[in-house]
Amino acid sequence: MQTMDRFSPQGLNFEDFKPRHFSWSQEGSVATITLSRPERKNPLTLESYAELRDTFKALRFSKGIKVVVLTGSGGNFCSGGDVHDIIGPLVNMKKNDDMSGLLSFTRMTGDLVKEMRACPQIIIAAVDGVCAGAGAILAMASDLRIGTASSKTAFLFVRVGLAGADMGACNILPRIVGSGRAAELLFTGRSMDGQEAERWGFFNRLCTSDQLMNEVQSMAQSLARGPSFANAMTKKCIHQEWSMGIDEAIEAEAQAQAICMQTKDFERAYQAFIIKEKPIFQGD
Repeated sequence: MQTMDRFSPQGLNFEDFKPRHFSWSQEGSVATITLSRPERKNPLTLESYAELRDTFKALRFSKGIKVVVLTGSGGNFCSGGDVHDIIGPLVNMKKNDDMSGLLSFTRMTGDLVKEMRACPQIIIAAVDGVCAGAGAILAMASDLRIGTASSKTAFLFVRVGLAGADMGACNILPRIVGSGRAAELLFTGRSMDGQEAERWGFFNRLCTSDQLMNEVQSMAQSLARGPSFANAMTKKCIHQEWSMGIDEAIEAEAQAQAICMQTKDFERAYQAFIIKEKPIFQGD
């Protein structure tokens, strides 16, 4: 598989982007990634993991894309790692005492989450149907999650004899739903329906399956019209401040806000306020 690791910041034209292992579409400054193996409920393969990782890495250098929607086709989000493409080979590595191979795989999957958190675009997960294993991780690693009542989200690693400590789940999930609730989900591997996921704060909101993409795209377009530089700064601060004390965080935000005050968008907002019009942000 060809990866994008060696692309220069200007080396990937997303307008002509044709990934091999998922679908890609772009409307204005909103891009949509659709996991597209509906007959298997959109599982991930070794190749799709890597291509997703490289795509989110390349998005750091895209000025034209401001919001990314992540979803699945056929009424499901993602069923996790493909049993035949991933689980089988991992079992064979175990039989061959290939610890380096196992560690290379787990680090590669973790790198996908790192790139999702590092890319400046807001990521919205549109979740319907099955959202399990690595699929639940993809939703977790997104910035916002819109679900349906019929969705089923499960961090089911324990069901296959693995720890719930997968791709940052023990770090990120407690910050979304709380430590006790995260512990329950990771220890039991049970699924949450959409209503419980919303009540616990995993989903920002619920909508019907037939309205899911309309709702998400409407939110994405609204966010894309916002000050993208400032939104990227907010995302960065949310991520960085997980490991900070309050004094350190306040100083980091003082510096971040001072930087945002130097943007043209900040001045545009002020001028628009004076003439009682809505600002048109341009991300600079």
